[in-house]
Amino acid sequence: MSHLADLSAVELVSSYKAKALSPVEVTEAVIGRIEAYEPKLNALWAYDPEAARLAAKASEARWAKGEPAGPIDGVPLTIKENIATKGTPVPLGCAALPLKPAAADAPPAARTREAGGVLLAKTTMPDLGMLSSGLSSFHKLARNPWDIATNPGGSSAGAGSAAAAGYGPLHIGTDIGGSVRLSAGWCGLVGLKPSFGRIPIDPPFLGRVAGPMTRTVADNALYMSVLSRPDRRDGMSLPYQDIDWMNLDIEVKGLKIGLWLDAGFGEPVGGGNPCRRGSRSQTVCRCRRDHRAGGAIPQSHHDRWSGSFLARAFLVGYQKDDAGKSGKDIALYLPVDGNGRRAFRRGSLSWFCPDGRHAQCGACRIEGLRFHHFANRADADLSGGMGLSDQ
Repeated sequence: MSHLADLSAVELVSSYKAKALSPVEVTEAVIGRIEAYEPKLNALWAYDPEAARLAAKASEARWAKGEPAGPIDGVPLTIKENIATKGTPVPLGCAALPLKPAAADAPPAARTREAGGVLLAKTTMPDLGMLSSGLSSFHKLARNPWDIATNPGGSSAGAGSAAAAGYGPLHIGTDIGGSVRLSAGWCGLVGLKPSFGRIPIDPPFLGRVAGPMTRTVADNALYMSVLSRPDRRDGMSLPYQDIDWMNLDIEVKGLKIGLWLDAGFGEPVGGGNPCRRGSRSQTVCRCRRDHRAGGAIPQSHHDRWSGSFLARAFLVGYQKDDAGKSGKDIALYLPVDGNGRRAFRRGSLSWFCPDGRHAQCGACRIEGLRFHHFANRADADLSGGMGLSDQ
């Protein structure tokens, strides 16, 4: 029989229904796994086994009554450190930020608790989520459980490491440019970056999404059924849709698969025919041929993205005239007029400064330099009818 810590969420819930397993014994098994592996992996922060035991006991009582709180009741899990959980500070992997306890659960954490998930810990991340590794000035260096001499990817480094090590079956990361997908790929997991707005987040940030990281596709779908529920705090979230996430028997025939091989700027993947480029592109093309053979319709779009202000602006780095800018200078970036620039810039910095104290925040002194140019490069596009208000 598989170790209890290695069972999927779908298997656990089925066993709870059949009274074959208890959330208490499963949680104890996962705690044992954590205590055995964590000294080498450094995947967790704010680890609280006693709180997890209490949550598991409450879940056990609900299952005994036949009244589970939701589809993941009693399932052990972790949440990425930058997703607020009430009473726990949100250091964003950065030693420069104050450790102020969060006032409330962010939407993904709130939906998780409402559904009965057993929270074990938060997972580690690099400073401000800006590295594809677990290197952090605040947390210990996260390592890949497949080979502790290697990197678990980032910025959802701890989540990837925890999921692969069996610290429960459900984990959640965040993603802008690969922070769920890199860690999932490097740790052998299923990682999903859903459409922007599908999972509400708070504070909202244009481009950032939360996404599940699991060991199976079915568990990923199960967690999406919880995380995608609405939350009024995210004004940029999509209207709620009652999607049948567990319908995994969908045929690929007739589906369209978008393939983005070239952003339209920067260094290209290769030259000429994409299927004649390096081994990575050859793999992509084999995948495209396989999907086409199954009836799917792969489509490659380049020009549509090459002019996008988001695609360009996210890659705008530091500029010489930014050097030495103070917090006061950066604060002046915010109260600007015209066609949505205020909301856009405030929303950008809100990711790094949940309290909104941009001028005083050490993170904003650093990241405000980048977002100054991010906003300036976007001004023309915003004034061209992107539909953002200056509120």
